[in-house]
Amino acid sequence: MGAGPGGTTAALSLARQGIDCVLADKAVFPRDKICGDALSGKVVQLLGKLDPAILADLSSRAFQIGSSGVIFAAPNLRSLRVPFRNEKRQLDHPPGYLCRRVDFDNFLLEQTSRYPGIQVLQGTEISSYRRENGEWILTTADGLTTIAANLIILADGAHSHFARHHAAIRQEPAHYVAGLRAYYRNVRDLDKENFIELHFLKEFVPGYFWIFPLSGGMANVGVGMRSDKVSARKMHLKRTMLEMISTCPSLKDRFRDAELVGDIRGYGLPLGSKKRKISGEGFMLIGDAGALIDPFTGEGIGNAMASAMAAVEVACKCITARKFDARATAEYDQLFYHRLWSELQLSYKMQRLGDHFPWLINLVVNKASKNKALSEMISCMFEDLDMRDRLKSPSFYFKLLSGRN
Repeated sequence: MGAGPGGTTAALSLARQGIDCVLADKAVFPRDKICGDALSGKVVQLLGKLDPAILADLSSRAFQIGSSGVIFAAPNLRSLRVPFRNEKRQLDHPPGYLCRRVDFDNFLLEQTSRYPGIQVLQGTEISSYRRENGEWILTTADGLTTIAANLIILADGAHSHFARHHAAIRQEPAHYVAGLRAYYRNVRDLDKENFIELHFLKEFVPGYFWIFPLSGGMANVGVGMRSDKVSARKMHLKRTMLEMISTCPSLKDRFRDAELVGDIRGYGLPLGSKKRKISGEGFMLIGDAGALIDPFTGEGIGNAMASAMAAVEVACKCITARKFDARATAEYDQLFYHRLWSELQLSYKMQRLGDHFPWLINLVVNKASKNKALSEMISCMFEDLDMRDRLKSPSFYFKLLSGRN
């Protein structure tokens, strides 16, 4: 259930295995999804794994622009420009993309039309789930449609009804981010190579303010901050965001002639900073429904797609064995966390470092801006977990402080 990147990836993966499925979503596409609108290197790699033709098609679409790196701005307002590494990638496409979710999600859903085994139900809100004779019986809100399934893959987002009422996934402020997203026109000095910008302003740590370039001279601008910190500081997130845009020395001139397009919209990000049970009798939770967002970067699309692919691997085994009980689906938990738990755990530790020691961000950016080898090492960390792991090692900062880097 849910036809975002996670649900669509699951449907396409099943179809490529010759397995029929129903893909249902309460919205009618194209529909907006509040997000940062960045497709990371992980997303690009997974699209290529899913179907190289889809990645080639995406590369040709006018709604996207390629992104070549990230700019980190520390709390002291010094910045570091870090290009994405390309050595392990094909050179016929960028390492990342930027595009609105309304376009990307609709693009992915369109890909399902190539597979007759995928039945797509748009404008179909599932309001009732009940377990009966070893099957799930799903009923729409209008009561006119009923779906019976041995196995359901839930991809219905951060506010998943099923996750709350049947899988006991709870919203926990220490493992949840409050986010805001806005679209602006005419933001000055957007990067010529479409680097994304992460501004670790002291007002938002642990979290950041972002500026992501988009096609047509637009920019996705927003902020994300852990919910428990927002409450503890009694922050009005929208007011603080607008205040930073108008007063922060590194931002105010860039937004002098900028025009807000539409409303500033809020959303929630359930973080994968703790292990949860994401499967059970005849079901598996993927993406935001399983609270699988990266705690440090806010990566959601890539993790949704990765979890979808892991779920389909297990689903194929369940279908072959005709076993859909909790013991059979539990292999999904093991598979997903085997692949991504070290990454999620490391990101959580990095988030907490930024929370307790924001001066470390200043230190790393200051040193890396003067040291090419250190800057290149940080670039490697986007793809190499062993390299990224050094950021949480005390010896790494000792060497920085002592100049031995």
